[in-house]
Amino acid sequence: MSYNVYIKTSKINAPVETVFSWHAGKGAISRLTPPWAPLKMISRKGDGIQKGVKVTFRLNLFKIPMAWEAEHIDYQENKVFKDRQTKGPFSKWEHTHSFTGDGKENSIMEDKVEFKLPFGFLSRPFYGFAKKEFKRMFDYRHRVLKYDLEHHVDKTKKKKILISGASGTIGSALVPFLRTCGHEVIRLVRKKENLLDDEIFWDPYNGVLDLEKAGPFDAVINLNGIDISRGRWTKSQKKKIIDSRIIPTRLLVKKMADLDSKPDVFISSSAIGFYGEGKNKILSETADMGDSFISKVCKQWEDASMNAQKVGIRTIQLRIGVVLTPAGGALKRMELPFKTGCGVKLSHGRQYMSWISMDDAVSGILHILSDHKIQGPVNLTAPNPVTNKKFSKILASVFSKKVFFVIPKFVVLALWGKLGKETLLTSARVRPGKLLDSGFSFQHETLLSALKDMLGR
Repeated sequence: MSYNVYIKTSKINAPVETVFSWHAGKGAISRLTPPWAPLKMISRKGDGIQKGVKVTFRLNLFKIPMAWEAEHIDYQENKVFKDRQTKGPFSKWEHTHSFTGDGKENSIMEDKVEFKLPFGFLSRPFYGFAKKEFKRMFDYRHRVLKYDLEHHVDKTKKKKILISGASGTIGSALVPFLRTCGHEVIRLVRKKENLLDDEIFWDPYNGVLDLEKAGPFDAVINLNGIDISRGRWTKSQKKKIIDSRIIPTRLLVKKMADLDSKPDVFISSSAIGFYGEGKNKILSETADMGDSFISKVCKQWEDASMNAQKVGIRTIQLRIGVVLTPAGGALKRMELPFKTGCGVKLSHGRQYMSWISMDDAVSGILHILSDHKIQGPVNLTAPNPVTNKKFSKILASVFSKKVFFVIPKFVVLALWGKLGKETLLTSARVRPGKLLDSGFSFQHETLLSALKDMLGR
């Protein structure tokens, strides 16, 4: 045999027609792309998975950007589809997706990849590494596919959902998730030209937004806000942090209130920073507001959403914890130091970190959309927060490393000032009371399982 083969097979508790059609849906490729993969789809010619469809990805291999192009070369409905590399890093890449019914309600799905690395015999030492990476990728793909099909797809009424901040860390994961669950998603974007059929232009700082064009909507999700952890909190940076949250939220609320047919639900972002310094106290949604800059930002952010409730729209203030994904946010910044054995504990390490896996974050949002009893503040965190010391130890263990280094409090304050104090040293032991009380099922209740799945370890 002049090429290598990798095969991954899974049983899925869903009809073969459902499993096959899921792959043809908008957002399927993005949903199946592992968050650690240096891969992003940038164009597609043709719809679905039919023969002749061409897809182009942007790939960063060892920090070198390149295009990876593939063409679908076979299609047999509910049985098989196949794609082949036409340009990219492999000498050969042919991926066959096979589907077999296992009774009326179950399916067997197989991914088979036939591949050759470039550079002929010089590549032989790297085939073991390639297969190890394939296993990481396809274990992730099959886990996500199986869970989504068995727990989310066709389980809720289809909705038309408007999302702001769709290109952010959470938004870029939420959009394909909602689409593959069968919902229609419209994205608010800042560009004026070459709008796609799922995009609406808006300019929140100048009050520009026309919701009549693509409405009516069943739900609006507001994920706006610049990253608070970038740069020191100068006076001008603080203003940007506040404005990037308050101004878009107020505009969305005003435009929704003016609609004849209003959305049923408005989910607006906030953060667990609302609670400020909580020390060891368990913080539910009824806990008091803290006395910090972030607390005051969150209070203004949440207040900006309140008028939606006054006009009859079920309104949620989503108090988000540390969302775990190597695609962005805290974990992306921590991954390399901990992987190389340079992970650190912050000060004494007794401050609590309230985290949630990206899988549970997007599933939690879907749960809130569908549960009409949930309203007001909702903590979007896992049920088992850990101290910074424990978080650092568990993250290091995922990479078979240990934590030897400590950044003292005075160094944190010297380097980052108030930003460091409120984001790195503040303790928030948050309980997701409303999610638990409404019956939401977490995929990742423990930090170790969350990190292993999100990092493909």
